[in-house]
Amino acid sequence: MAEAQRPSGTATLAQLLAGMALFGTSTPLSKIVGESFSVFTGSFFRMAIATLVLLPFVLWKTDRFAKIERSDFTVVAAIAAVGMVGFTAAMLFGMRMTTGVIGSTVMSSTPAITALGAVIFFGAAMNRRKAGAIALAVAGIALINIFRGGDGGGDARLLGAALILLAVLFEAAYTLLSRKLSDGISSIEASFAASLLAGLLFAVLSFAFDPRPFGIGEADTRSLAALLFWGAATGGLAPVLWYTGARKAPGALTARAMAVMPLSALSLSYVLLGEVFEWIHLAGFGLVFAGLILMIFEHASSGKSQKDAKDGEIEAHEHRRC
Repeated sequence: MAEAQRPSGTATLAQLLAGMALFGTSTPLSKIVGESFSVFTGSFFRMAIATLVLLPFVLWKTDRFAKIERSDFTVVAAIAAVGMVGFTAAMLFGMRMTTGVIGSTVMSSTPAITALGAVIFFGAAMNRRKAGAIALAVAGIALINIFRGGDGGGDARLLGAALILLAVLFEAAYTLLSRKLSDGISSIEASFAASLLAGLLFAVLSFAFDPRPFGIGEADTRSLAALLFWGAATGGLAPVLWYTGARKAPGALTARAMAVMPLSALSLSYVLLGEVFEWIHLAGFGLVFAGLILMIFEHASSGKSQKDAKDGEIEAHEHRRC
Protein backbone atom coordinates (compact mmCIF):
# COMPACT_ATOMS: atom_id res chain seq x y z
CA MET A 1 0.00 0.00 0.00
CA ALA A 2 2.84 2.41 0.84
CA GLU A 3 4.44 1.73 -2.54
CA ALA A 4 1.18 2.49 -4.32
CA GLN A 5 0.81 5.84 -2.57
CA ARG A 6 4.37 7.03 -3.11
CA PRO A 7 3.96 8.36 -6.69
CA SER A 8 0.90 10.34 -5.69
CA GLY A 9 2.76 11.83 -2.71
CA THR A 10 5.71 12.70 -4.92
CA ALA A 11 3.44 14.39 -7.45
CA THR A 12 1.73 16.40 -4.71
CA LEU A 13 5.05 17.57 -3.32
CA ALA A 14 6.23 18.49 -6.82
CA GLN A 15 3.07 20.56 -7.36
CA LEU A 16 3.56 22.45 -4.11
CA LEU A 17 7.25 23.16 -4.72
CA ALA A 18 6.72 24.13 -8.36
CA GLY A 19 3.84 26.44 -7.43
CA MET A 20 5.91 28.24 -4.79
CA ALA A 21 8.95 28.47 -7.07
CA LEU A 22 6.83 30.06 -9.80
CA PHE A 23 5.28 32.48 -7.33
CA GLY A 24 8.83 33.50 -6.37
CA THR A 25 9.71 34.51 -9.91
CA SER A 26 7.19 37.34 -9.71
CA THR A 27 9.43 39.72 -7.76
CA PRO A 28 12.37 39.91 -10.24
CA LEU A 29 10.01 39.66 -13.21
CA SER A 30 7.95 42.60 -11.95
CA LYS A 31 11.11 44.72 -11.96
CA ILE A 32 11.76 43.86 -15.61
CA VAL A 33 8.14 44.55 -16.53
CA GLY A 34 7.97 47.75 -14.46
CA GLU A 35 11.06 49.16 -16.19
CA SER A 36 9.87 48.17 -19.68
CA PHE A 37 6.16 48.99 -19.76
CA SER A 38 3.79 51.58 -18.40
CA VAL A 39 2.57 50.31 -15.04
CA PHE A 40 -1.12 49.95 -15.82
CA THR A 41 -0.54 48.63 -19.33
CA GLY A 42 1.86 45.96 -18.09
CA SER A 43 -0.56 45.05 -15.32
CA PHE A 44 -3.47 44.79 -17.75
CA PHE A 45 -1.63 42.33 -19.97
CA ARG A 46 -0.54 40.34 -16.95
CA MET A 47 -4.14 39.95 -15.79
CA ALA A 48 -5.38 39.21 -19.32
CA ILE A 49 -2.81 36.44 -19.78
CA ALA A 50 -3.53 34.98 -16.34
CA THR A 51 -7.27 34.97 -17.06
CA LEU A 52 -6.75 33.07 -20.32
CA VAL A 53 -4.55 30.50 -18.59
CA LEU A 54 -7.02 30.01 -15.73
CA LEU A 55 -10.11 29.78 -17.96
CA PRO A 56 -9.66 26.12 -19.08
CA PHE A 57 -9.15 25.00 -15.48
CA VAL A 58 -12.33 26.79 -14.43
CA LEU A 59 -14.29 25.18 -17.29
CA TRP A 60 -12.94 21.65 -16.86
CA LYS A 61 -12.02 21.26 -13.19
CA THR A 62 -14.58 23.26 -11.20
CA ASP A 63 -18.34 23.63 -10.90
CA ARG A 64 -18.17 26.84 -12.97
CA PHE A 65 -19.45 29.05 -10.14
CA ALA A 66 -22.53 26.84 -9.70
CA LYS A 67 -22.34 27.01 -5.90
CA ILE A 68 -21.23 30.61 -5.49
CA GLU A 69 -23.08 32.65 -2.88
CA ARG A 70 -24.18 36.26 -3.20
CA SER A 71 -21.69 37.45 -0.58
CA ASP A 72 -18.84 36.02 -2.63
CA PHE A 73 -19.33 38.64 -5.35
CA THR A 74 -18.53 41.47 -2.95
CA VAL A 75 -15.50 39.65 -1.55
CA VAL A 76 -14.11 38.83 -5.01
CA ALA A 77 -14.57 42.45 -6.08
CA ALA A 78 -12.66 43.62 -2.99
CA ILE A 79 -9.91 41.07 -3.67
CA ALA A 80 -9.60 42.31 -7.25
CA ALA A 81 -9.45 45.98 -6.23
CA VAL A 82 -7.16 45.66 -3.22
CA GLY A 83 -5.30 42.40 -3.53
CA MET A 84 -4.65 42.56 -7.26
CA VAL A 85 -4.91 46.14 -8.52
CA GLY A 86 -3.49 47.76 -5.38
CA PHE A 87 -0.85 45.10 -4.91
CA THR A 88 0.31 45.02 -8.53
CA ALA A 89 0.50 48.80 -8.94
CA ALA A 90 2.43 49.26 -5.70
CA MET A 91 4.72 46.37 -6.62
CA LEU A 92 5.56 47.73 -10.07
CA PHE A 93 6.09 51.31 -8.93
CA GLY A 94 8.20 50.07 -6.02
CA MET A 95 10.35 47.69 -8.07
CA ARG A 96 11.18 50.54 -10.44
CA MET A 97 13.04 52.23 -7.58
CA THR A 98 14.52 49.40 -5.55
CA THR A 99 16.47 46.20 -6.18
CA GLY A 100 15.25 42.65 -6.61
CA VAL A 101 17.07 41.61 -3.44
CA ILE A 102 15.40 44.29 -1.33
CA GLY A 103 12.05 43.55 -2.97
CA SER A 104 12.42 39.84 -2.25
CA THR A 105 13.35 40.53 1.36
CA VAL A 106 10.40 42.83 1.96
CA MET A 107 8.00 40.41 0.24
CA SER A 108 9.23 37.60 2.50
CA SER A 109 7.68 39.45 5.43
CA THR A 110 4.18 38.80 4.06
CA PRO A 111 3.33 35.85 6.38
CA ALA A 112 4.28 37.88 9.45
CA ILE A 113 2.32 40.93 8.29
CA THR A 114 -0.67 38.73 7.47
CA ALA A 115 -0.53 37.17 10.93
CA LEU A 116 -0.52 40.66 12.46
CA GLY A 117 -3.55 41.58 10.34
CA ALA A 118 -5.37 38.46 11.53
CA VAL A 119 -4.69 39.48 15.12
CA ILE A 120 -5.94 43.04 14.56
CA PHE A 121 -8.97 42.39 12.35
CA PHE A 122 -9.99 38.80 13.13
CA GLY A 123 -9.16 38.59 16.82
CA ALA A 124 -6.60 35.83 16.29
CA ALA A 125 -4.38 35.10 19.25
CA MET A 126 -0.90 36.60 19.37
CA ASN A 127 1.79 34.19 20.54
CA ARG A 128 5.57 34.08 20.77
CA ARG A 129 6.04 32.65 17.29
CA LYS A 130 3.95 35.34 15.63
CA ALA A 131 5.55 38.12 17.68
CA GLY A 132 9.01 36.76 16.91
CA ALA A 133 8.25 36.55 13.19
CA ILE A 134 7.04 40.16 13.13
CA ALA A 135 10.10 41.37 15.04
CA LEU A 136 12.49 39.48 12.74
CA ALA A 137 10.73 40.80 9.64
CA VAL A 138 11.00 44.41 10.85
CA ALA A 139 14.66 43.93 11.80
CA GLY A 140 15.57 42.34 8.46
CA ILE A 141 13.83 45.00 6.37
CA ALA A 142 15.43 47.77 8.41
CA LEU A 143 18.89 46.19 8.17
CA ILE A 144 18.89 45.70 4.42
CA ASN A 145 17.64 49.24 3.79
CA ILE A 146 19.81 51.12 6.29
CA PHE A 147 23.02 49.27 5.44
CA ARG A 148 22.76 48.84 1.69
CA GLY A 149 26.41 48.05 1.09
CA GLY A 150 27.79 49.59 -2.05
CA ASP A 151 24.64 49.63 -4.15
CA GLY A 152 23.63 53.20 -3.25
CA GLY A 153 20.17 54.30 -4.28
CA GLY A 154 19.44 56.90 -1.62
CA ASP A 155 15.94 58.09 -0.87
CA ALA A 156 14.47 56.63 -4.08
CA ARG A 157 15.47 53.14 -2.98
CA LEU A 158 13.90 53.68 0.43
CA LEU A 159 10.71 54.90 -1.22
CA GLY A 160 10.74 51.83 -3.43
CA ALA A 161 11.05 49.58 -0.39
CA ALA A 162 8.17 51.48 1.25
CA LEU A 163 5.99 50.86 -1.80
CA ILE A 164 6.85 47.16 -1.70
CA LEU A 165 5.84 47.15 1.96
CA LEU A 166 2.56 48.76 0.90
CA ALA A 167 2.17 45.94 -1.62
CA VAL A 168 2.70 43.48 1.25
CA LEU A 169 -0.13 45.15 3.16
CA PHE A 170 -2.39 44.82 0.11
CA GLU A 171 -1.38 41.17 -0.22
CA ALA A 172 -2.17 40.57 3.44
CA ALA A 173 -5.59 42.11 2.81
CA TYR A 174 -5.98 39.69 -0.12
CA THR A 175 -5.35 36.73 2.16
CA LEU A 176 -7.65 37.96 4.93
CA LEU A 177 -10.43 38.77 2.47
CA SER A 178 -10.09 35.29 0.97
CA ARG A 179 -11.08 33.85 4.33
CA LYS A 180 -14.47 35.53 3.88
CA LEU A 181 -15.24 33.47 0.77
CA SER A 182 -17.81 30.72 1.15
CA ASP A 183 -17.15 27.04 0.47
CA GLY A 184 -19.22 27.42 -2.70
CA ILE A 185 -16.40 29.05 -4.67
CA SER A 186 -13.11 27.27 -5.26
CA SER A 187 -9.72 28.95 -5.04
CA ILE A 188 -9.22 28.64 -8.80
CA GLU A 189 -12.63 30.18 -9.49
CA ALA A 190 -11.86 33.05 -7.12
CA SER A 191 -8.46 33.65 -8.77
CA PHE A 192 -10.04 33.64 -12.22
CA ALA A 193 -12.87 36.02 -11.31
CA ALA A 194 -10.55 38.42 -9.47
CA SER A 195 -8.04 38.40 -12.34
CA LEU A 196 -10.82 39.18 -14.83
CA LEU A 197 -12.14 42.08 -12.75
CA ALA A 198 -8.63 43.40 -12.10
CA GLY A 199 -7.90 43.29 -15.83
CA LEU A 200 -10.95 45.46 -16.52
CA LEU A 201 -9.87 47.95 -13.83
CA PHE A 202 -6.36 48.10 -15.25
CA ALA A 203 -7.76 48.73 -18.73
CA VAL A 204 -9.56 51.81 -17.42
CA LEU A 205 -6.46 52.98 -15.53
CA SER A 206 -4.29 52.46 -18.60
CA PHE A 207 -6.56 54.64 -20.73
CA ALA A 208 -6.68 57.30 -18.02
CA PHE A 209 -3.04 57.52 -16.93
CA ASP A 210 -0.58 55.69 -19.18
CA PRO A 211 1.12 57.88 -21.81
CA ARG A 212 0.66 55.14 -24.43
CA PRO A 213 -2.24 52.91 -23.37
CA PHE A 214 -1.59 49.26 -24.27
CA GLY A 215 1.64 50.20 -26.03
CA ILE A 216 3.97 47.19 -26.03
CA GLY A 217 5.17 47.25 -29.64
CA GLU A 218 8.57 48.77 -28.88
CA ALA A 219 9.48 46.37 -26.08
CA ASP A 220 12.41 44.02 -26.61
CA THR A 221 12.19 40.23 -26.58
CA ARG A 222 13.41 39.91 -22.99
CA SER A 223 10.74 42.29 -21.70
CA LEU A 224 7.96 40.62 -23.67
CA ALA A 225 9.07 37.20 -22.42
CA ALA A 226 9.07 38.50 -18.85
CA LEU A 227 5.54 39.88 -19.28
CA LEU A 228 4.29 36.62 -20.81
CA PHE A 229 5.84 34.47 -18.08
CA TRP A 230 4.69 36.87 -15.35
CA GLY A 231 1.10 36.49 -16.48
CA ALA A 232 1.01 32.85 -17.59
CA ALA A 233 3.21 31.24 -14.93
CA THR A 234 2.84 33.33 -11.78
CA GLY A 235 -0.73 34.48 -12.42
CA GLY A 236 -2.14 31.35 -14.04
CA LEU A 237 -0.14 28.15 -13.69
CA ALA A 238 1.27 28.73 -10.19
CA PRO A 239 -2.15 29.00 -8.47
CA VAL A 240 -3.36 25.86 -10.27
CA LEU A 241 -0.30 23.86 -9.20
CA TRP A 242 -0.43 25.13 -5.63
CA TYR A 243 -4.17 24.70 -5.06
CA THR A 244 -4.15 21.23 -6.66
CA GLY A 245 -1.34 20.12 -4.38
CA ALA A 246 -2.74 21.85 -1.29
CA ARG A 247 -6.05 19.99 -1.58
CA LYS A 248 -4.23 16.65 -1.25
CA ALA A 249 -1.38 17.54 1.12
CA PRO A 250 -1.48 17.82 4.93
CA GLY A 251 -1.33 21.34 6.32
CA ALA A 252 2.17 20.82 7.71
CA LEU A 253 3.53 20.00 4.25
CA THR A 254 1.89 22.99 2.57
CA ALA A 255 3.30 25.25 5.29
CA ARG A 256 6.84 23.96 4.80
CA ALA A 257 6.61 24.30 1.01
CA MET A 258 6.08 28.05 1.39
CA ALA A 259 9.77 28.46 2.19
CA VAL A 260 10.57 27.89 -1.49
CA MET A 261 9.01 31.16 -2.66
CA PRO A 262 11.39 33.69 -1.05
CA LEU A 263 14.40 31.52 -1.94
CA SER A 264 13.26 31.48 -5.56
CA ALA A 265 12.71 35.25 -5.54
CA LEU A 266 16.13 35.97 -4.03
CA SER A 267 18.15 33.63 -6.23
CA LEU A 268 16.46 34.81 -9.43
CA SER A 269 17.12 38.43 -8.47
CA TYR A 270 20.80 37.63 -8.94
CA VAL A 271 20.29 35.49 -12.05
CA LEU A 272 17.70 37.53 -13.98
CA LEU A 273 18.65 41.02 -12.82
CA GLY A 274 22.41 40.55 -12.51
CA GLU A 275 22.52 42.11 -9.05
CA VAL A 276 25.80 42.04 -7.12
CA PHE A 277 25.89 39.95 -3.96
CA GLU A 278 26.46 41.83 -0.70
CA TRP A 279 26.85 40.20 2.72
CA ILE A 280 24.28 42.63 4.07
CA HIS A 281 21.78 41.01 1.69
CA LEU A 282 22.33 37.66 3.38
CA ALA A 283 22.01 39.17 6.84
CA GLY A 284 18.79 41.09 6.13
CA PHE A 285 17.16 38.31 4.16
CA GLY A 286 18.25 35.78 6.79
CA LEU A 287 16.41 37.66 9.53
CA VAL A 288 13.21 37.90 7.53
CA PHE A 289 13.52 34.27 6.42
CA ALA A 290 13.95 33.20 10.05
CA GLY A 291 10.65 34.93 10.74
CA LEU A 292 9.10 33.00 7.85
CA ILE A 293 10.35 29.75 9.37
CA LEU A 294 8.62 30.68 12.63
CA MET A 295 5.39 31.24 10.71
CA ILE A 296 5.83 27.89 8.95
CA PHE A 297 6.04 26.18 12.34
CA GLU A 298 2.98 28.17 13.44
CA HIS A 299 0.98 27.07 10.38
CA ALA A 300 2.19 23.48 10.68
CA SER A 301 1.26 23.21 14.34
CA SER A 302 -2.28 24.39 13.64
CA GLY A 303 -2.72 22.43 10.40
CA LYS A 304 -3.89 19.08 11.76
CA SER A 305 -7.60 19.42 11.19
CA GLN A 306 -9.35 19.56 7.82
CA LYS A 307 -10.23 23.21 8.35
CA ASP A 308 -6.64 24.13 9.07
CA ALA A 309 -5.57 22.32 5.91
CA LYS A 310 -7.90 24.55 3.92
CA ASP A 311 -6.52 27.63 5.69
CA GLY A 312 -3.07 26.47 4.64
CA GLU A 313 -4.27 26.55 1.04
CA ILE A 314 -5.61 30.08 1.49
CA GLU A 315 -2.26 31.22 2.88
CA ALA A 316 -0.83 30.69 -0.62
CA HIS A 317 -2.51 33.95 -1.64
CA GLU A 318 0.06 35.87 0.39
CA HIS A 319 2.83 34.56 -1.89
CA ARG A 320 1.31 35.48 -5.21
CA ARG A 321 3.93 37.80 -6.97
CA CYS A 322 1.62 39.77 -9.02
